Amino acid sequence: MGEQTLFGGLQDQAAAESMRPAQVPAGPPRLRAPDRAQVLLRPCSLEELVPPGHEVRTLWAVVERLDLSALHDPLRARGSTPGRPATDPRLLVALWLWAATQGVGSAREVARLCECHDAYRWLCGGVPVNHHTLSDFRVGHGRALDELFTLVLAMLVDRGLVGVKRISQDGLRVRANAGAGSFKREEKLQAALAEAQQQVEALKRQVDQPARGRERGTATRREAARQRAADERLERVRRAMEQLPELLQARQKQNGKKSNQPVRASVTDPEARKMKMPDGGFRPAYNVQLAADTGSRAIVGVCVCNQGTDQGQSQPMRQQVQERTGGRVEEHLMDGGFVKLEAITEAERGGVAVYAPPKQTKNQQDPYAPQKGDSPEVIAWRQRMGTAEAKEVYNKRASTSETVNADLRCYRGLGPFGVRGLDKVRCVALWSALAYNVMHFGAALLC
Repeated sequence: MGEQTLFGGLQDQAAAESMRPAQVPAGPPRLRAPDRAQVLLRPCSLEELVPPGHEVRTLWAVVERLDLSALHDPLRARGSTPGRPATDPRLLVALWLWAATQGVGSAREVARLCECHDAYRWLCGGVPVNHHTLSDFRVGHGRALDELFTLVLAMLVDRGLVGVKRISQDGLRVRANAGAGSFKREEKLQAALAEAQQQVEALKRQVDQPARGRERGTATRREAARQRAADERLERVRRAMEQLPELLQARQKQNGKKSNQPVRASVTDPEARKMKMPDGGFRPAYNVQLAADTGSRAIVGVCVCNQGTDQGQSQPMRQQVQERTGGRVEEHLMDGGFVKLEAITEAERGGVAVYAPPKQTKNQQDPYAPQKGDSPEVIAWRQRMGTAEAKEVYNKRASTSETVNADLRCYRGLGPFGVRGLDKVRCVALWSALAYNVMHFGAALLC
């Protein structure tokens, strides 16, 4: 009896069909098209929106452990007093930290994500937030935000994760929220000031006039918005006028003599300055100074200035790091843009070893040899930088600072600023640095 297999005839049938010519059945094709009108019943709690172990859960756990009493003190909705309950500062802090980790820097975009993105919806937990609340909170608590950055840094130092014996500093030019054409000299600013004052007075007279369909003395929302915009422009022009003496003094100090060239200030962001950018062009920007621990690559210092040069920024940054951490900086790594002989002398006298490349002039044969007028501290610095050991230490500057700069630019939302003014720009920089530290050491902060 021959051997038989189960479903043995299927092979012969498949072979026979493969020999037949391909024929397309008549009629339209059957497709599975989307039907978005159907109603779905999906019982799901907010807790189930994000899986266990998600990064947003770690971030929220870290925020819950932070002392946010400085953000609770200004709240006026307390006890049984009348008024709407305030949004929990923990929620607002978590939203901006999570937005910084996702590279989101717009309050309107964060508000939109709170309605459609599961991670943001999980953080909100059913609490509605609007872009006005988010925007005001982001830049309205500069001192409390600075203390929060120090608190997180102190927690990392206390756990032995971060040290400040050797730090690396670098300056990062970030585009300001102002156009190059907004910079005007004094004559143009005077004309803009007079025009802004006339516009404000004209809008006030328009509001005071009776209008059809509304009571005298009241204004529609559109008129109120126009009035507010006119007042803000007038204030910006006045602040730009106030910046002119400071700009003139800075130019004379830089050139070492009086200059007849007119200085210009921006009527959009009076505190912004034109700086040389990495691509060689000059655009309105702010100089964000960052200091990082070379061992852990944690950000240990943040400063924002509107000076286009890094000279003079090393000593204030070193002092800030020591005040934040309670430690002592023993080695300070910086690039050649920070080199200023007076600052090196002061640092070396304070027991800080500076690692920075000496500048070489055309008539200078050896930049590491003592030069005329050098102090003993500068001579020691030059000789140290000529050794192989110092060059090996200095190599850690690029691997630390450039990595931190790239991380903040690409992943922490430190792109072109959407806010104006030194105080608000500094808040944005602190949010990015705080998000960087929290996401890099979040698990360690929970131990």
